[in-house]
Parts: sequence; C-alpha cells; structure tokens
Amino acid sequence: MLKNKRLFLFGLFLCLSVTFSGCKSQFEKLLASNATAKKYQEGLRLYNKKSYSKALILFNDLLERYRGTDEAQDLAYYFAYTNYHLLDYTTARYQFKLFADTYPNSDKAEECRYMGAYCYYLESPKYSLDQGNTLKAIESLQLFINLYPKSDRVAEASRLIDDLRDKLETKAFLNAKLYLDIASNDITYYRSAAIAFKNALRDYPDIKYAEEMEFLTIKAQYLYAKNSLETKQEERFNEAIMLYDEFKSHYPESKFLTEAEVYKKDAEQSIIEVRELLTAGQTSQKIKQNPEEQINK
Repeated sequence: MLKNKRLFLFGLFLCLSVTFSGCKSQFEKLLASNATAKKYQEGLRLYNKKSYSKALILFNDLLERYRGTDEAQDLAYYFAYTNYHLLDYTTARYQFKLFADTYPNSDKAEECRYMGAYCYYLESPKYSLDQGNTLKAIESLQLFINLYPKSDRVAEASRLIDDLRDKLETKAFLNAKLYLDIASNDITYYRSAAIAFKNALRDYPDIKYAEEMEFLTIKAQYLYAKNSLETKQEERFNEAIMLYDEFKSHYPESKFLTEAEVYKKDAEQSIIEVRELLTAGQTSQKIKQNPEEQINK
C-alpha cells in the first residue's frame, strides 16, 4: 500500500514537472536561447513599452556577447537608461560614465556625461545626512560644464549646482547653530559655535544665511568670553566687539543690530569690570547679568 502511494506521488510529481516545463513563457524560452539578435530586438521592444525590468534582464544577458561588436555602443546606452528608469541611480550613473569614457566621440557622449552627473544629483540626500554624494554631484556637474561649455545643458547643470550648494550651506548653518543651541553655558560649545560660523562664512561667502550667521558669531563669541576665566575675558570680549563692528558695517539696517549692540555694550562694560577685578586680585565672581535677560525684559 505504501509502495503504491509512493509510486503515485512520484508519477504526480513527474507529470507536474513535464506540465510546468511545457508552460515556459516565450520570454523564458528566448532568454534561455542563443538567439542574440532576437534578444536584442525584444529588449528594445520591451524598453519602448517601458517594461524595463524584463528589458534589463535581456540587455544584461547580452552585454558580454556584444562586447566589441557594432551593436555594443547602442546596447550600453540603453542598458544605462534602463537602470535609470528603474531608479537604480547608482548603477545608472556608473553605466552613463562608462559610456562617456568608452565612447568619447559618440554623439551620445555629452548626454551620458550629463546623465551620470544628474544621477549623482538624484542621489544627493537631504541636508541633515552625509553630503558625500552632494559633493560628488557638484564635481561631476562642474566637469560636464568644463568639458561641454557650449552645451544646451550647461544652464541646467549650473542650476543643479546652485541647488546642491544651497543644501551644503543649509547644513553648515544648522550644524554651527546646533553648537549654540545645545551649549547651556558650556564654554567648549560656545567656542565651537563661533569657529563653525566663521568657517561656514569663509567656505560659503555668498551664503543666504550670512547676516544671521555674522550676528550669531557675535553672540557665540560674547558667550564664550562671558564663560571664560577672567584672565582670558578681555581678549575674547574684544574679539566680540570687533565682530560687532564688522557686522554693523556689513548690515547697518539689520534686524539683529539692536540685540548685537547689547552684546557689544555689555562686552565693553565687562572689560572695564574684569580689569578692576584683576587689579584687585578678585577672579572668581560673575561679571554681570547676561544681556539676553536684558533684551527679554
């Protein structure tokens, strides 16, 4: 009885195997065949129908077979775009760059060089994340502009670079501001904030946050001085006053000017008081009330 049951199951399995093997789709049969020309034509048909997943399978199968042939260039072009349409920008940018490097004299080389850079742009994350791809995108887009200065795509490439730089500037501004936000009378953070603001202003001289950043540099430097040892305060307060003078000359009508003036006047008064303390040999008392408290009254 058990033997008959095993024979029945084996026979059923055999029948199912034969049935399913006979039900292979035309696509599967083509993929398993050696009909390279037919595969290529079917790949193009699927690509034009936007059946990119199936087209990719066929194109990928043909890459090695077509290497060194007349069709290899067109296949490489479609293969790059297929990955692009499937949103695999990492593979697409590599394939676009490979095409431009391999076929520099092709009438599609300019397009592929641009698309490779554009894929980097699409991979650039939001400003709060690591900006490695943003920097690579800027580099790639600038290379495209240098290689094809008369291209119709230069204007768009420049616009994309501006967009990417804006992202870097926003990250630099918020990173510097974060030091100030979390400082809580910690002298290390105030010093780091002042340095970060200065570095960001140096690295991005046209940054849209420049006015606020210059003001916050004064604030950070003032608080750095305020929380320093009395023996260090005069020099650090003088730095805050110098920053105020520069700020006023840059932005004489700034909405931050009134608050900045409070820091400047308090710094000047604090210098007088710390000199008196040092002369009297007293170096442990607080100098005066935080000007933020004055502003908020």
